[in-house]
Amino acid sequence: MQQQLPISTYVLAALIKIAIALFVLLTACAYVVLAERKLVARMQNRWGPTRVGPFGLLQPLADGLKFILKEDIIPSNVYRPLYIAAPMLSLTLALTSVALIPIGESLTVGGVQTPLQITDVNIALLILLGITSVGVYGIALAGWSSNSKYALLGSLRASAQMVSYELALGLSLIGVLIAAGSFSLREIVNSQAHYHWNIFWRGQIVAFFIYLTAAFAETNRVPFDLPEAETELVAGYHTEYSAMKFAMFFVAEYANMFTVASLATILFLGGWDGPTFGLPAASLLRALLPVFWFVLKVLAFIFLYIWIRGTLPRFRYDQLMAFGWKFLLPLALANIVVTSLVIGLQ
Repeated sequence: MQQQLPISTYVLAALIKIAIALFVLLTACAYVVLAERKLVARMQNRWGPTRVGPFGLLQPLADGLKFILKEDIIPSNVYRPLYIAAPMLSLTLALTSVALIPIGESLTVGGVQTPLQITDVNIALLILLGITSVGVYGIALAGWSSNSKYALLGSLRASAQMVSYELALGLSLIGVLIAAGSFSLREIVNSQAHYHWNIFWRGQIVAFFIYLTAAFAETNRVPFDLPEAETELVAGYHTEYSAMKFAMFFVAEYANMFTVASLATILFLGGWDGPTFGLPAASLLRALLPVFWFVLKVLAFIFLYIWIRGTLPRFRYDQLMAFGWKFLLPLALANIVVTSLVIGLQ
């Protein structure tokens, strides 16, 4: 019979996992920005950041210090309560999503077995979709409270874009849920064990394409970066923000990219499923190897983000909305019907 540990042990384990997750996520966001600048520079036959530290590796630290030391300018005509709350709301929701994402099986430390996840909830996917849906309020409030036509236009674009593409994104996941029979992210990964990944074995490659496209639009990335179109709207919904408030929006965008990449890995690419090279089940390396495969798949998805930014032009706004409502939405509905018929006939 397993010994019941005091509740303080589980609270301490949760706090340690939260601290590690936040440190890793914020560090990863900083260095993905550096990787993006370097990779896009290479695609455009430039060098990118090279001055700060060896090979420019300390550039994220310099950028962080710059944001901290900059003067925080608040325009006189803004609505201050919502103007200040908007970036905090966006960042808080972006960081909260990480609590529900499993990155591996479980790890035993000091006799305590803990899953490699801050919290395991049976309806984790529904909660994640709810958190990402609420995230649009931070952008909408930023645009309205700034009392600027550029910021307001950017926030209206972002709100309409996110609402339009959230529908297709949610519908693209129904085929995966039908195949797995659960809303639990851990159960969805377990249903793809032994390389039975949804993108290949269960014919969800169309759903993956829909998810990929909608995710790019949800995170306001090229070619769907209309809310931040510098050539049209200066900087979109964060035109009137500076210093750490601007940095909060910046970090939130990259944290959302990691959430989207992690969900794509879990739902379509088998999660942490990968070769174990015959390592013994009780070894620490065997326990950490799934984390390596998970991180590798997430980074491959992030590289796709950067690659597309360096190669594709921006959509026109009418093309953006028409593509979401007239193409992606019917395609997502058709995918649900076909998946239901195929699984029902098995």
